[in-house]
Amino acid sequence: MTIKQFKDSPLAHYSYAVVSEGKMALIDPSRNPLQYYQYAEEQDAKIVAVFETHPHADFVSSHCQVREQTGANIYVSKLLGADYEHQAFDEGDTVKVGNVKFKALNTPGHSPDSITIVAQDEHRTALFTGDTLFIGDVGRPDLREKAGNMTAKRVELAKAMYDTMQNKYNDLPDDSIVYPAHGAGSLCGKNMSTDSSSTLGYEKKYNWAFQEQTEEKFVETILKDQPFIPHYFGFNVDVNKTGADNVQQTKAAVKLKLLTEKVESGITVIDVRDGDKYKENHLPNSINIMARNEDDKYETWLGAIVKPEEPFYLVVESVKQISDILERTAKIGYEKQLRGILTLPKEAFQTSEEFNLHDFREHKDNYTIVDIRNQSEVAEGKIFDSALTIPLNELRERANEVPANKPIVVHCAGGYRSTAGASILENFFHKTDVFDLSEDIKKFN
Repeated sequence: MTIKQFKDSPLAHYSYAVVSEGKMALIDPSRNPLQYYQYAEEQDAKIVAVFETHPHADFVSSHCQVREQTGANIYVSKLLGADYEHQAFDEGDTVKVGNVKFKALNTPGHSPDSITIVAQDEHRTALFTGDTLFIGDVGRPDLREKAGNMTAKRVELAKAMYDTMQNKYNDLPDDSIVYPAHGAGSLCGKNMSTDSSSTLGYEKKYNWAFQEQTEEKFVETILKDQPFIPHYFGFNVDVNKTGADNVQQTKAAVKLKLLTEKVESGITVIDVRDGDKYKENHLPNSINIMARNEDDKYETWLGAIVKPEEPFYLVVESVKQISDILERTAKIGYEKQLRGILTLPKEAFQTSEEFNLHDFREHKDNYTIVDIRNQSEVAEGKIFDSALTIPLNELRERANEVPANKPIVVHCAGGYRSTAGASILENFFHKTDVFDLSEDIKKFN
């Protein structure tokens, strides 16, 4: 079998194509299936199967679109209760694709309906572990308490993960290649390796979750210091259970408005330009979530700041960005709540106050400092002892906790998130100056 790994860097998501004898299977495909179709053409293969390891929380899958456009069968656990046409795929079930035999292992823990896809031919075994087994870690068990309509308690899932790690992989060869659905940078785990694959033997030796320990200790470790849960995670779980609409059609329905001078009051504007451009000229009620390149976690912060089904506009620097920003927005299923994509004329609408770093350095007590890093970051130590700590994903809802009697300075760890945080507080405080410490935070930490 030939295995190709596809990487979506901003979401640290891995998806896969397995080819054998002119037939192809996909595992955990991302929202836009065209990359898989192109690979199928290159391999002269027909896509006949799509395996979903679980209903994903951090991205929208294209499984239903692939079925519609290729005729492929979708295979998921019966525990998922999928609302789309599918075939149940649980322990004891097998599927042949060319010379490759696929079988299912029920591996609950990240979710009750998680499965590991075992692919075998005469040469090797590959394990597509979804969000169950990562390289160096395992999937977090705390998402389903808040993830849409498919709820499960975190402690119960943590115990299920303990059982999975103790028992489910024992009969597989140590040289099995482990292919997870995520790598370092994903919010679906906390200590993932930057490696994109491993072997089962290596993981059994070095992954903490395989080590001998009590259930109580395992549960305590896995639940400690998990990352925050963005607003969109539950929404994506529900979309993936139902099946998403054709992404080319939903993107095509988004309107474009050039040189826009105003939008309806009360509608949020997400400005994806560089922070300096934003500060020079932006529409009222804008939030600056930069999407300059793949290193900017635009998708995560869009889904953490803007709630599912909340209408919003996007502002881009140039029409050249439209295709890319639509693609990135659609990854998390937010394109249908997008009112339009805008460009701005050069004349200024609203500007941000220029920050006097020297004055701040000399007179910190004259400012209210707001630390918008995540709780786990703050737990490792504050950068400014007097700072008020409110994580960025909670800032819109908790802005009223920030006192308005002094100028406000917002900081994060490296400067990316503080542009968003400062713009949020600018919208809330109209008579108090709000400053973005930006990359100057590196001069203090």
